[in-house]
Amino acid sequence: MEIRDYYQTLGVSRDASEKEIKKAYRKLAQQYHPDKNPGDKEAERRFKEINEAYTVLSDPEKRKQYDRFGAQWEQYARAGAGAGPAPGGAGGRGGFGGFSGAQQMSPEELDELLRQMGLGGFGSRRSGQRSAGGSGFSSFFDALFGSGRGGMSSGMGGRQDPFGGAGYYEPGRAQPRQAPSRVEAKVTVSLEEAYHGTKRMLELSDGSRLEVNIPRGVKTGSKVRMRGASGQGDIILHVTVKPDSRFKREGDNLRVRVPVDIYTAVLGGEVQAPTLDRPVMLTIPPGTQSGKVFRLRGLGMPKLKNPDKRGDLLAEVQVTVPTNLSERERKLFEELRSLRQG
Repeated sequence: MEIRDYYQTLGVSRDASEKEIKKAYRKLAQQYHPDKNPGDKEAERRFKEINEAYTVLSDPEKRKQYDRFGAQWEQYARAGAGAGPAPGGAGGRGGFGGFSGAQQMSPEELDELLRQMGLGGFGSRRSGQRSAGGSGFSSFFDALFGSGRGGMSSGMGGRQDPFGGAGYYEPGRAQPRQAPSRVEAKVTVSLEEAYHGTKRMLELSDGSRLEVNIPRGVKTGSKVRMRGASGQGDIILHVTVKPDSRFKREGDNLRVRVPVDIYTAVLGGEVQAPTLDRPVMLTIPPGTQSGKVFRLRGLGMPKLKNPDKRGDLLAEVQVTVPTNLSERERKLFEELRSLRQG
């Protein structure tokens, strides 16, 4: 079993402050995040190691227990019972000293050491666990802290580890329970952003920032799942689309009012109809009444599950009446009225 040097993983000293540990973690997590290194197995491995190290060192109780293990192991190794030479000697920085993080210890040796620390031994913790670590972390982590199937209470006080980690714990309970492996966030977008798709920058609970994609066609109530985007879990976005001053959304269709002057409504002609892309020309037949709706196919919202297909634009005619008529215009309208009434 490989003994992990969590301080070395984060590149901090053993007397590093909580702020220094968090700063180092954020820098490394952003560097090795799977979204920035797609398909890179080494980056994925490093990201998991960084998360494991931060889960331990960011929690006072876990860190205390880990440092105690280091001190005990130094004594154990010097006495000749450990896995090789002493891991740093008295001149080290404390805890694991100059421990390289690549030392090996058999399960039996680790079992004996944990028993000396009063933790019941590795054997009592590993029943039913996977060899890769029942918590999703290393077998060393599971041996020292338990994996959710037994072992000591972690003292994390219900706090989730960053990026949706392996689990969270409640004080006073010996059995930790698994945390939901997801991060949920509310997102508000404009209708135009919902039409074209957009991005948002989310700030996670550990202070790190992550850019997320809002797909085309979302609507109020849409839930957008981004699998694995938070490192160990999914991100679920709850979307709200703000009302628009020009367009009314009806499913995947858009309704818009198109002003048409009385002359065009009576005689026919063409007017511009707005869309979320660019204006289009709408042909108005003679005698068109106010409230008449023209359906322009394929000019509505993209369909969320198939954004290459779109709903329709419902162009509703709104006939406008001229104001501030000149004397000549007024006389012409009066003549028209006389002709219609005659």
